[in-house]
Amino acid sequence: MDAKTRRVGILVYDGVTALDVVGPADAFSSARRPVKGASDHTAPAYEVVTIGLTGAKGVAESGLVLEASHALDRVPALDTLIVPGGRGLREPAVTARASQWIRRRARRTRRIVSVCTGIYALAAAGLLDGRHVTTHWRFADDVAARFPSLHVHPDELFVKDGPFYTSAGVTAGIDLSLWLIEQDLGGAAALGVARELVVYVRRDGGQAQFSEPLRFQCDTPQRFTDLVAHVVAHLDDDLSVEALAARMAVSTRQLTRQCQEALGCSPGALVSRMRLDEAKSRLLRPHTTVEQVAASIGFGSADVFRRAFERRFGVTPSAYQTRFKSRRTGRAGRADFPPSMERGI
Repeated sequence: MDAKTRRVGILVYDGVTALDVVGPADAFSSARRPVKGASDHTAPAYEVVTIGLTGAKGVAESGLVLEASHALDRVPALDTLIVPGGRGLREPAVTARASQWIRRRARRTRRIVSVCTGIYALAAAGLLDGRHVTTHWRFADDVAARFPSLHVHPDELFVKDGPFYTSAGVTAGIDLSLWLIEQDLGGAAALGVARELVVYVRRDGGQAQFSEPLRFQCDTPQRFTDLVAHVVAHLDDDLSVEALAARMAVSTRQLTRQCQEALGCSPGALVSRMRLDEAKSRLLRPHTTVEQVAASIGFGSADVFRRAFERRFGVTPSAYQTRFKSRRTGRAGRADFPPSMERGI
C-alpha cells in the first residue's frame, strides 16, 4: 500500500450480517484514484482489510463463512474502521470485546463507522454519548432506551457527528460508503463506484420510506396488504373512499369498518398518512417546491397540503425544507444539529 492509499478495516465475527461487511468492502475496493503524471492510469484508492473479532473466521447469519485477514491484536494502522451489525454483536460478551477494542483504537483512527446494529458496540464504548446517530428502524427504540444519552434519528439513512458515522440497516452501509468516497475523492469517483455496483449514488428519502408502508403491510391481512400497496403506488390518483371501495369490491361502509378493524384507522386517514409520509421525502429533493409536492401526492391545493402537513408534523412544509433539506454536499441545514453533523437523506 502506498502513501496515498487509505486503509479501511472491517470487523468480522460470528453472527455478522454479511451484506454489512461485503457491501462497504465492495464499494471501497471499487474506488479508483488517478495516478499523477499518467492521465489514463488509476490505482486503488483504498486497501480493505478484515479484522477477526471472535476468531480467524466468522460465520455470518446467512451461513456465509468470512475469513479475517488480521487478528484483533495485529491490526495495522487504519484510516477508517467499519463496525457491521448482526445478531452476534448484540451478545453481551461480544459487545464488550468489540467496544473495548474500538475505544483503544478510536484516537488513532480518522473515522469510525457503524452499519445497522454495529452501533451497539460504538455506543457501549461511550464514543457516541451526546451525539446524533441512526440505526436500523427496527432497533431505533431499543438503542434509544439502552443508551439514553444518544440522539437517535430513526428515519435517516446515515448520520455524521464528529468523526463518527452511523447508518441504517444493511444496504444503507453502501449509501454511506459512497458518501465517504465522495468526501475523499469527489463526486466523479463516487459515481464511478455506484455505476460499477449498479446502485444509486444518492438515494432520495430516509429509511422511513421503506419501513412505514412495510409495517402496514406486514401487520394486515392479505387483501389490505394489497390495498396499502395500491395506495403507496398511486398517491396522485383518486383515492377517495368510493374509489377504494370499488377496488376492494365492497361498499364504502364495509370498507370503512374493515379498514378500522384491520388497520386501526379509516381509509381517509390511511391515505393521508401515506401521502404525508411520502411528502417528507419529496420535500427534500433538489429544486422542489411545496406546490409541486402537493400536486404530486394528490392534494387538490397547496394550502390544503400545508394545513394537513402542519397538523401531522407540527411544522409547515416550507419550514421542514429549511430545517432538513441537505445541499448536494450532504451538509445539514437543521439549525439545532451541531455544525459538524451531516445527514444522509
